[in-house]
Amino acid sequence: MKNFLTLIALAITFNLAAQDSTYSVNSYLKEGMKAPNTHHIGDAWLNFLTQADEDFTYNITQAKFAANATLDWHKHSTPQVLIVTEGIGYYQEKGKEAIKIRKGDVVKCKKNVEHWHTSSKKSMVSYIAIYGSSPTIWTTKLTREYYNSVAKKLEDQ
Repeated sequence: MKNFLTLIALAITFNLAAQDSTYSVNSYLKEGMKAPNTHHIGDAWLNFLTQADEDFTYNITQAKFAANATLDWHKHSTPQVLIVTEGIGYYQEKGKEAIKIRKGDVVKCKKNVEHWHTSSKKSMVSYIAIYGSSPTIWTTKLTREYYNSVAKKLEDQ
């Protein structure tokens, strides 16, 4: 009986000392949910990989835009990093020329810099965005005419 009680006491001690065995695992390979056409034209999907909290103050989101989609001008109150995982897209900061972004590219945008990023005219783009917990600040609508002028300019690059 003494051995049995000792065994029970040890089991309870180990059980109380055991770490939580649940993990927060997500995959950027999942397409995510179709985004409502609030700040873009065309098809887009968002996969919220991690949400900012008190321990990790950044969001990590995988975004995928179908070819010929647009995303409105916006800015963030923290820096943003884009890691292009698939396809070809466009990126532009206010006052600078637009550039093509491709699979493997990493783009860092400073905080409070107005910018936009989306797919190219002929290719979808997928990227992982890392940004702070503050909401995105949407500034100006990116018109189809402006997007088409950028696409024409970058077509042969």
